[in-house]
Amino acid sequence: MAVEALTNEGMPSHAGDLSIEGRGIEPVPASARYGSLGRIFSVWFTPNLVPAAFFIGTLAAADFLQIGLVTGVLAILVGNIVGSILVGLLGTMGPRTGMAQMPLARAAYGKSIVVPGLLNWLSCIGWDGINSIFGAAALSLLTGLPFVVALIIVVICQAILGIIGYEAIHTFEKYMAIVLGIMFVVLTVAIAGNASTGRVDGFTGLDQLGAFVLFSTICASFVLAWSLYASDYSRYLPTDTSSSGIFFLTVAALTLSAGWLEVLGLLVADQVSGTSIGTIRDTILGGGLLGALAMIAIFLGTVAVNAINDYTGSLSLQAAGVRIPRVASALVVAVLGFFFTLYLNSGDFAAKFESYLLFISYWIAPWAAVVLVDWWLRRGRVDTGRLLNFSALPAGWWGLGALVVGFLVSLPFQQSAFGEELRASTGLPINAISDDVLHYADFAYIIGFIVAAVVYWIGWQVAGRSAGEASAG
Repeated sequence: MAVEALTNEGMPSHAGDLSIEGRGIEPVPASARYGSLGRIFSVWFTPNLVPAAFFIGTLAAADFLQIGLVTGVLAILVGNIVGSILVGLLGTMGPRTGMAQMPLARAAYGKSIVVPGLLNWLSCIGWDGINSIFGAAALSLLTGLPFVVALIIVVICQAILGIIGYEAIHTFEKYMAIVLGIMFVVLTVAIAGNASTGRVDGFTGLDQLGAFVLFSTICASFVLAWSLYASDYSRYLPTDTSSSGIFFLTVAALTLSAGWLEVLGLLVADQVSGTSIGTIRDTILGGGLLGALAMIAIFLGTVAVNAINDYTGSLSLQAAGVRIPRVASALVVAVLGFFFTLYLNSGDFAAKFESYLLFISYWIAPWAAVVLVDWWLRRGRVDTGRLLNFSALPAGWWGLGALVVGFLVSLPFQQSAFGEELRASTGLPINAISDDVLHYADFAYIIGFIVAAVVYWIGWQVAGRSAGEASAG
């Protein structure tokens, strides 16, 4: 088994098979597919039951939003549905091709997949670091262990899942969907008892509409980021698995889980200051049984989300052309995430870095637009075998160019703290249209998606199948 894990040969053969998955970006043969459609729900439900979603909900009371309860619930619903649509669409590619998402994107990006591949690999490490701060702090508060020791436990747990691979993650997410679901039902009852239900919108007219759009966009961005991971967790499903089933279960799971915690944050937004889970425990839940339950839930949720980061990060590095076994690649992500967490926790870095991660996440919508347009133009027919040899891939400049153009054109329509800092320091028109025309509404994801889609479509027509011509089926 150790040899197979390091030679891209080992892969799970049935549900519950926890042998180490050595297989990396190679397509899963149709004869080796297994699994039920229902696991799509649990794999996208569990990872969103994390503090980040809760704190998104608490942003409703921020001075720049001042969102009331009814408007906030509606914005959360709209944002999560819109953001999860891309994840659902991309997830349908898994059973059709047997390939993970970033490796499959080689069809559209060719060799230029190096840029989004490495960017996503770095982002996976970055989000590992952000999430682990919460998870390790929760475990430390629960047990009294030093933060570093608690962090080591978190990283070991997530690394084991990421190294074993696809089936271990699906199995863990399935059982944690039940465990965390029960925990958060109890916590919901407790939080509802402290809810501020009388809060109304602080803005009126177009300012109110701008705040609604901005809050919807913030919620959408949280689930939209899963687009880069989508088919990673559907590629072992049988080829005849219902595409509509994958789509609707993905949208339902993401909307229900992320929306649930965001609404909880919304309910107590007036009472929350900052993102310290210790403060949340003491002020909202108390330090007793409910507080302990919350800390356990945060620890388990952190392991659930970071295991997915480690697994997808390992595939993204391989997709970028780095010749490294998937198992070793997953371990590298976990270890780098550990050291990055220590760095973030050593000073006032975490909030600033999270702002940076949210800013660069605007590239995801243009990236997805290129992949989806390429898929549509090919009618879903891709010779996956010809995507494996990186040196034989075409340059892929049209794909990368469309992504860059889409991202750049979207900059004035953004509304981000990091973008505001860049505008002040460089004079570039980042956030400009959002600030000066749209009453701080953020349409950057939509603009970036549309522009990238149009540019790539034009490139296909002009250049003839552009980046992925050699890999068309």
